Amino acid sequence: MRVVTLDEATLREMGEPDESDRVALMRGLKERQRYRYVNPRIRNIAGGFRIESENCSRRIDPDGGVVDIALIRLSRSGTWRLFWKDHEAQEWLLYGLYQRITDLLIPLLS
Repeated sequence: MRVVTLDEATLREMGEPDESDRVALMRGLKERQRYRYVNPRIRNIAGGFRIESENCSRRIDPDGGVVDIALIRLSRSGTWRLFWKDHEAQEWLLYGLYQRITDLLIPLLS
């Protein structure tokens, strides 16, 4: 994995997802097998989505609360970028590139 800083140049490279992309994410999250007792939220952000959830691990936030789970960005070329949050370093790490939003559901839900 490589550390990526989401600066202005990166944001200019982003496309804009539509409502069908959001619906695909919501459906995928409902089918997950792990952490079914929490309800992740999908937040619209410029160029994609941020998934956050109630804290499942006191190692990340001893007080509980909401934590970042994933960042999903759509490039202008149509490639989806999936990022994981390194909570200790407070940085997003690029996990992979995908041609369809449904393709990134596999690693996101595992």
